[in-house]
Amino acid sequence: MTNPATTTQQGGTIPAQPGPREAAGVTDGAMPGTKPAAGVQGVVSGGQPGRIGGESAARSTENAAIPGLGSSVAFGPGHAPGAVIPGAGPSGKPGSRPTVKLREASPDDPPRYAPEWLELREPADAAARAHDLLDPLRIRLANMPGKSGVVIHDLGCGTGSMGRWLAPRLDGAQHWILHDRDPYLLHFAAVSSPRSAADGSRVSVETRRGDVARLTPDALRGASLVTASALLDVLTREEIDTLAAACAGAGCPALLTLSVAGRVELTPSHPLDAELVQAFNDHQRRDGLLGPDAVTAAAEAFSEHGATVRLHPSPWRLGPEQAALTEQWLRGWVGAAVEERPELRAEADVYLTNRLAALAAGELRVTVHHVDLLALSRPAGGAS
Repeated sequence: MTNPATTTQQGGTIPAQPGPREAAGVTDGAMPGTKPAAGVQGVVSGGQPGRIGGESAARSTENAAIPGLGSSVAFGPGHAPGAVIPGAGPSGKPGSRPTVKLREASPDDPPRYAPEWLELREPADAAARAHDLLDPLRIRLANMPGKSGVVIHDLGCGTGSMGRWLAPRLDGAQHWILHDRDPYLLHFAAVSSPRSAADGSRVSVETRRGDVARLTPDALRGASLVTASALLDVLTREEIDTLAAACAGAGCPALLTLSVAGRVELTPSHPLDAELVQAFNDHQRRDGLLGPDAVTAAAEAFSEHGATVRLHPSPWRLGPEQAALTEQWLRGWVGAAVEERPELRAEADVYLTNRLAALAAGELRVTVHHVDLLALSRPAGGAS
């Protein structure tokens, strides 16, 4: 079997990528009441429901073994073991952002987040997300009047890990609209999306290529829920306010997970830990981005727009079983700190060598703190 072509409104097709050979539940239409939104470029994936075959970087790895340190991890062209996978470390060039590219960026620019990095972190993300926020979300979705299914917008979807985690945890028919600037990642997300909800109801998928920072209530017309993962901390205060206003205008809740909290704990501790944490946090705040301040800013923005906001911790807890992820995170974390404070380079090089040795020996534990946010906006016009 061959991959179904994914065609953009700008013409052409997205080249076939390694991964599942047939899209499941990917449709060329939307649930009743939805339509391509004004100002958002649509990307509709053709294909028909069918069996997903084989293992791939695009599929959920929640139940898969994580490659060990020094094992053969496929880093893609130009990457080798010991290198930092794009997305795991400091920005590759001035002005680039994880997940959301700047408005002036060329659509042909390479992805800031490599699929290999997104695959590597997916099991840790799945384990960390706050299950306690799901019950109030389910209650809200179940009480929506006059709807036979839910329409979920996944912003900055990457390879679709949020959908793979959330769709099987919600009942009822679901139509996911996946947003990203990168057609390469959209392809992965579309072909590896879940086919069924928790109760066996159908899950369908539509992809849209566009800038999530430009969302408006019109872009979210008919939405039941907005989701995102690891997105808030790479937005500006203005962009977060735009997102909160769009959700409030559409009357839909937002589940925004895994935003960095600015706290990292390494065991055993080291005298340089605190300096690296501060330097990394300062790096995250470059160019007006909120970094570790994003959750507080988002909670304030949604509250100002009338939403009820709930916060819950969602830390990564990394030990020997997550050695490959820990190595990539550690190299990227130290690299970003040194990019922010070059005077730390000599000490940081020694630090990284020692930390990697401890990791290889099974002696290093890392907790990377995140926060999940659920904002329950007031229903618009009696519907959510």
